[in-house]
Amino acid sequence: MIVTQSLEKTLSHEGITLTEFSELVLRLLDYSVICREESQIEQNLYDRFLRVETLVQDYLSVLHIRLLHESQFQYVRAYPPGAEVPGMHDEQYQPFNSGLRQRLGQQEIAVILVLRSQYDKSLREGAVDDHGQVLISLEALSIAMHNLLGRALPEHILDRKKLFSRLKQLRLIQFGAEDEVANGDAWIRIRPMIVSFVSDEALSVLKDENQTADCE
Repeated sequence: MIVTQSLEKTLSHEGITLTEFSELVLRLLDYSVICREESQIEQNLYDRFLRVETLVQDYLSVLHIRLLHESQFQYVRAYPPGAEVPGMHDEQYQPFNSGLRQRLGQQEIAVILVLRSQYDKSLREGAVDDHGQVLISLEALSIAMHNLLGRALPEHILDRKKLFSRLKQLRLIQFGAEDEVANGDAWIRIRPMIVSFVSDEALSVLKDENQTADCE
């Protein structure tokens, strides 16, 4: 009760109710990311976050949950204890398995790694739009999957839709209607959030393995 009263008092200075604060925190815990351009709801939540950013960080730090706020692209991502966070190091709360493997299947991890690689490539080539996004065709992604990992995108339409819907939910890609991803001629946009989702170390491992395979 004392904590709640103190929190309410602090929030009142920003014109935010305890219910609105709870909605913001629960959204972060549920979705792990809030992206301002995603929807009107997330725009409102992101703007609310800006007003109480320090308070949200302090509140979640009790649970050892850390936040990465990328103001340039207007998104904030929550990381569980022990997860790798760009620019941060956490030795005290290391999980037995990486957060990426715990939450995602092998197919999802493979595609995310390749998306990160293609984003990095486009970044070096300057092929990034004003929103930090990279446009790539499914055909190009499929070729990159084969070249880097020797894998293919799901052939079954429902499996492919499920895969890309999951990546969209994670705010890693954007595309139009779900039916579009069933078409090999479709295009998707890789969002800048991919950089904070996949560490440079993971990308380096992918590159090293690919170079080793080429040598063999």
